[in-house]
Amino acid sequence: MAKKWYPVIDILSCVECGTCVNFCPHGVYDKKKSPVPVVVNSEGCIDHCHGCGNKCPQGAISYVGEDTGWTPPALKGQEIAESDCGCGCGCGANAEASAKRKLQIEYLYLDLNTCDRCIGTDAVLEEVIEVLRPALELAGYEIDYQKREMSTPTLAEQYHFLSSPTVLVNGQDIFGTVQESGCGCCGEIAGVDVDCRVFEYEGKTYEVPTKEMLANAILKSLTMQPTCSCGTYELPENLKRFYEGKAQRDGKISSCGCGCSCGG
Repeated sequence: MAKKWYPVIDILSCVECGTCVNFCPHGVYDKKKSPVPVVVNSEGCIDHCHGCGNKCPQGAISYVGEDTGWTPPALKGQEIAESDCGCGCGCGANAEASAKRKLQIEYLYLDLNTCDRCIGTDAVLEEVIEVLRPALELAGYEIDYQKREMSTPTLAEQYHFLSSPTVLVNGQDIFGTVQESGCGCCGEIAGVDVDCRVFEYEGKTYEVPTKEMLANAILKSLTMQPTCSCGTYELPENLKRFYEGKAQRDGKISSCGCGCSCGG
């Protein structure tokens, strides 16, 4: 969340239509005073999110900390798509419409060649999706299944990747909290100690989730309210060790750590 970024309303231009108040999902505006836009939670605003400003039909919103050259679309005669939240997470999308028609399942992993947990979860997830697909399509869902290898720290940051493997449904981690244990496979890949994800279900811990566990988690996610994932993200130390160790083993960085050949 941003401490030096929040909307400022031009009261001379504002027509008190309530668009910004109703649009913002981060609690920045006082909904009790809607349609009058009163900022009550400036720290709830997402850094460099222009969502409410993009929606304002009068172009009456600017931002403290603005340094991107952004101009309100209304002042340029442009329209913003209904689903454009402006902060890159989809939190301002029409959740009801998208959730009823599209079910995006993403499998985020570190390795499908060596890691038993990633390989095993991949196989179980594919089987569960194929079992659920007919019923979900009958219910009106369009399933989009994608596998995404988190091969670089940049990709990990893009997806707010916390642990491997992870299953997302419409951008939400279906297992919520992260628990880990030592993974010899990924440790072998990186040459350092690495932890991978474990899954708890009915009092038991599994390195590879069961079919029942995955099926229940996917179905439960259909009724979950979307949460914003666009806040501050920091690559976990565990993943830093993996990426740095793997890069060193692959010869992409020198053993001395300075990027030269002196430690080779």
